[in-house]
Amino acid sequence: MRSTHLNDTSCVIADVQMPAMSGVELLMVMRTQGYRMPFIFITAFPEESVRARVLKAGAIGFLSKPFAGPTLTKCLDTALEGRRGGADK
Repeated sequence: MRSTHLNDTSCVIADVQMPAMSGVELLMVMRTQGYRMPFIFITAFPEESVRARVLKAGAIGFLSKPFAGPTLTKCLDTALEGRRGGADK
């Protein structure tokens, strides 16, 4: 949140459970502040209610650990495909 590169960020990959704030909270704060970069969530504890919530909020993917590299690559391709036309803070 304090990065000077937020406007240059193409995609955020975040764990659902993090120490300071959850990935879901991070997404909500970023959206509230006007940032529209794509989010991909990873989790060791996949809950359907959390999945539905983050996807409704605009997340590109919700990956359960462990996941295959090509699965993440596909999510990244999807996320970055929409950003090729320019940043949209």
